[in-house]
Amino acid sequence: MIRAATPAEESTVEDALLRSIRIPPRPSLLVDLQRELAEEDPSPRRIARLIGNDVGMSGALLKLANSPFFGATRKAKSVEQAINFLGINQCAALLTGLLARQAVDGNSGALNQFWDTSARRAQALVLTARRLRIAPPDIAHTFGLFCDIGIPLLMDRFSDYDDTLAIAARDAQRGFTEIEDARHSTNHAAIGCLLARNWGLSPDVSWAILHHHDYAVLDDEATDDAIRSLVAASVLAERGIARYHGNRNSLEWEKGGEPACRHLGLDDGEVEDLLEELHETFHIEH
Repeated sequence: MIRAATPAEESTVEDALLRSIRIPPRPSLLVDLQRELAEEDPSPRRIARLIGNDVGMSGALLKLANSPFFGATRKAKSVEQAINFLGINQCAALLTGLLARQAVDGNSGALNQFWDTSARRAQALVLTARRLRIAPPDIAHTFGLFCDIGIPLLMDRFSDYDDTLAIAARDAQRGFTEIEDARHSTNHAAIGCLLARNWGLSPDVSWAILHHHDYAVLDDEATDDAIRSLVAASVLAERGIARYHGNRNSLEWEKGGEPACRHLGLDDGEVEDLLEELHETFHIEH
């Protein structure tokens, strides 16, 4: 006779599983940046000095800050100028994303498509957050970049995780994370939430990461409105990215589109206008 595992045993199994997944530690540069941001009057000059100690990060940040997406009429020639042009919080969000790529990918280039999609999602969420006034742009940007950060970590842990992604992409009934849980006893949303907390990101970001495939949360008034709005906006972003790649149909949109639009108060025409604007934004950046 097979004995069912006790809650304590199940917890031990889950703990062991989590220990087997490599969660990158919070980079020291991010610790220093967050310490400065927590000051009553954060100094762009001190932040620029922190970033300037890493030549690679400085160059990458300037390239992003001067990209067409931000539509700057003036080109920043230094990190301090970029901070002054874009604002401390937006530059901090950009830097946090660059550090995530360095920590997770190791600059191997093997995950280029993943990061390209993450960058587009971040752009879409910033645009949507501004248009609908649902979140500060830096929070929307960070959520967009970190939304699926658990995927490369699970790819590194499970040799058959690519199969899981393929199954989830075709299943019209079950939720994405439900499929992951059945195959791996964890999911990318939970792992991404754990990394976000370990890295000291905004609680709104970490909770939104945890729930971004849990579309029932969109109608749950017990969940903070800011979190639900980020989740709803991510559904719109995924729809926009799918369209950009020529996919008129989207399983995630079919699963979460209706509650997302309901939460955001958007009718069909407003959704279409927003998706068209996202499409144009992606083309400009490309």
